[in-house]
Amino acid sequence: MVATLPDIQVATASARRRRRARSLTGWLYAAPTAVLVLTLFIVPIVLVVVMSGSDWSLLGGNQGANFPANFAAVVEHRLFWPSISFTVLYTVIATVLLIGLGLGLAMLVQVSSRWNGFLRTAFLLPTALGLASASLLFYALYSPQVGPVSQWLERLGITEGLVSVLGTPAGALWGTVFLIVWRFSGFYMLLLLVGLQGIPGDIYEAATLDGAKRWQTFRTITLPLLRPSLALSTIMCVTGSLLAFDQFYILTKGGPDSSTMTIVQLIYNLAFESKRDLGMAAALSVITLLALVVVNVFQLRAMRSTDD
Repeated sequence: MVATLPDIQVATASARRRRRARSLTGWLYAAPTAVLVLTLFIVPIVLVVVMSGSDWSLLGGNQGANFPANFAAVVEHRLFWPSISFTVLYTVIATVLLIGLGLGLAMLVQVSSRWNGFLRTAFLLPTALGLASASLLFYALYSPQVGPVSQWLERLGITEGLVSVLGTPAGALWGTVFLIVWRFSGFYMLLLLVGLQGIPGDIYEAATLDGAKRWQTFRTITLPLLRPSLALSTIMCVTGSLLAFDQFYILTKGGPDSSTMTIVQLIYNLAFESKRDLGMAAALSVITLLALVVVNVFQLRAMRSTDD
């Protein structure tokens, strides 16, 4: 039976209607997410960019455009470069410790044993506690009045009398790093454990038959095949460390003597404490956003070139 021209036209029109219906259904499914992204991401970024080029105080509102005065004032601020250097130092330390410890814990609990379930739960349990709550907990532990840490240091002969662990720049840095390692090492263990479990066991068996030792197996099999999980963990750790705020605000408030001032905490201080200048805070936010984009692009390209 040969189809006539009217039949073909009807079939074509029906196919167009079905495609339009599917397209409309897709747009309806995507609409809630699009509204959230527009409201919570695009609009705030546009507002921050506008504020960064305006004389916009916390109490006085927008007094007009002044670009690029805010950016020049931020760069000339006495805490701008110290906050950048400290944030980079903290990011390097936290990333190395978290990825290294997370990988070690993942390899530990990967081996089948009767303690696997207990160890995985114990390592992952601190991640159930919010970062602000964990910071308050460690603030109490470090307190010379009520916390046990100062008493332990005195009994071990490390300090003379009760001292504030967070009272020195080195103590404040490493005390915060210890909190972050305790809080997030289980999370990175879980990410890397998923990657380890995705490596076929046949490869390890073949390497064992060829006489490969543990270090050779780890270097030539585990690390290369674990690279996607390591890349994801590194990007997340670097981004989170560069945007560190809660732990330092609760534990040190940037002290002592602004030695633990992070970039995000400086943004907060410019906006709500010292300057109360939303324009300067927005300018520093734009600088931070651009730096994050550059860092993430560099990491992604480095990982991609390594994979190639």
